[in-house]
Amino acid sequence: MPKVHFYPDNRVVEVENGENLLRTAMLAGVHVNASCGGSSTCGKCRVIVEQGKIEAKHTAKLSADEIAQGYVLACTATVNQDIEVRIPVESQMGDSKAALDRELETVSYAGFLSAKDLSELFGKFTINPATKRLYVELTPPNLEDNVSDLERLRRELNRRHGVADFNVDISVLRKMGGTLREADFKVTATVLSLGGGECDRLIRLDAGDRSSKHYGLAVDIGTTSIYVELVDLTTGETLAKASEYNAQVSCGEDIISRIVYSLKKDGLQKLQQLVVDTINKLIDKVVEKAREKVQVEIDDIVYMVAAGNTTMTHIFLGITPRYIREEPYIPTATFTPTVEAKELGLKMPDGARVYTVPGKASYVGGDITAGLLASGVFKSEKLTLYIDVGTNGEMALGNADWLLSCSCSAGPAFEGGSIKNGMRATKGAIEQVRINPATLEPMILTIGQARPKGICGSGLIDAAAELFLTGIINEKGRFNIELDNPRIREVDGQGEYVLVWAYDTAIKRDIVLTEADLDNLIRTKGAIYAGITTLLDSMQIPVEAIEEILIAGGFGRYIEVDQSVTIGLLPEIEGEKVKYVGNGSLLGARLILLSREAKNIAVDIAQKMTYLDLSTNPTFMDRYVSALFLPHTDRDSFPSVMRRMKASLSA
Repeated sequence: MPKVHFYPDNRVVEVENGENLLRTAMLAGVHVNASCGGSSTCGKCRVIVEQGKIEAKHTAKLSADEIAQGYVLACTATVNQDIEVRIPVESQMGDSKAALDRELETVSYAGFLSAKDLSELFGKFTINPATKRLYVELTPPNLEDNVSDLERLRRELNRRHGVADFNVDISVLRKMGGTLREADFKVTATVLSLGGGECDRLIRLDAGDRSSKHYGLAVDIGTTSIYVELVDLTTGETLAKASEYNAQVSCGEDIISRIVYSLKKDGLQKLQQLVVDTINKLIDKVVEKAREKVQVEIDDIVYMVAAGNTTMTHIFLGITPRYIREEPYIPTATFTPTVEAKELGLKMPDGARVYTVPGKASYVGGDITAGLLASGVFKSEKLTLYIDVGTNGEMALGNADWLLSCSCSAGPAFEGGSIKNGMRATKGAIEQVRINPATLEPMILTIGQARPKGICGSGLIDAAAELFLTGIINEKGRFNIELDNPRIREVDGQGEYVLVWAYDTAIKRDIVLTEADLDNLIRTKGAIYAGITTLLDSMQIPVEAIEEILIAGGFGRYIEVDQSVTIGLLPEIEGEKVKYVGNGSLLGARLILLSREAKNIAVDIAQKMTYLDLSTNPTFMDRYVSALFLPHTDRDSFPSVMRRMKASLSA
């Protein structure tokens, strides 16, 4: 069988003859960007074959010069002999640690809601998690007191802690006799309270007093990234945080491509394993970090609360997401039962449980429910628009009296997908752009102030806004090729703007923004804007009536309001009305982890929220088409943008 050696990871894997190179990389645990899930449409999975020969299909995504240098698209190539493959920087995941760590940092800037702000929005709550760890010392049995071990335990739990009525996991019952005797009848019982009229359940029995060692995990399962917090369920303190890119990105960057992948042979099993592997890696990380302060054992992590969109939740639980994509777009479930962690393959002890936050519909999931909970929208008197900007644009409008939600397919543009030089927000990604209106020369800022590798979502919005304000592109995103500037050029009949010349980049090629890129961005921003205005119009509410806009999501926290309004991503609003929530999904999961009251409120939010299906809404498509211009066909709705543009062009 041929061997494939991947650089710079320095990993070797042996595969069958004829194996696909992208799949080979996945088997080796090597990341290669693949926005389209291997359908050869995105052109992101570029690799260089340095030794050996490989069979690859012809593709227009690579130039003749690149092919001569050994470049192939991994998804089109098959392995038939030993080869050495190098993953170029533009195809690597990037410095994920640096980029994701900054999203976990406590930040302080105008409009960003701090942890203190958010706690005030939700309100005070008593720490009352779904699990309890109760220490008891039992009287050993004798000929006079010969009740069963279970009844003896039940009797003492009732006497010491008032817990008498509970069911028992069979796995606990099987070990109970031995555990009690080995521990000299001094044990810690872990009891799960599901609520909703369900009986409490004994899920673990440990030797000795472990009652003060009571930990849980809050998890945000994002399409692109996964975040984990390790929380002390006794004190409420967060002991450690960690994040990592969702390993499923190699199977496609958006939820539609993941659903398509799940329909392949063993596709669902592969996707489920990838997300579990990512979470397990993060569990190891948070435990290691926490041990710098306290002695934490994985065996003491007894509960997890996970929030994610409906597709991510289905895949995490091993439920096919197939019918989410097929008309009439129905999920298997929006409320899912609490399950044993071991059933999912998680690195948690026997008996530990996992609860997934309920959602509302196929495209409004538990991440939105968690965000509405954490941000206090469910109890606010203000008319609030909550937006989670990511690969799937989910949003909700309302206040304490009512909530209306919808979702629009934003696509992967904001994550760097479908953009020629697009990339995620990792080190070297262009995140801010300004263009001098007189010289048309750009000023750029990259993450980590490293040599540029590409452009991420916030940089894309910035660049498009600047190109429009300076007259380099028109309202349709078409370049003014007649402008006398070397950065503005036409390649293969398509206009483009050179953001960075090749000699200044880390990839040794010009980093450009093309008309095709702008088309993708305009479609993405048009969908989100149309979703917002459809929500408002369905309730006959004008934009001016919105009292607060909360922007959530890892990407959302880095977008600039002015630039987003300039391209028509957001309606024209007063800047002081906009607040940045950060990772509302993770914040909500943490609240639910700590409080059964918060869990009940989350259930109420999901139940009372009304879902507006945009696929059947008669006005959404009209609004979408109208939004496919910069900033919009109705320029009167964007007076400040027109003033900025006039000032820029007259500078």
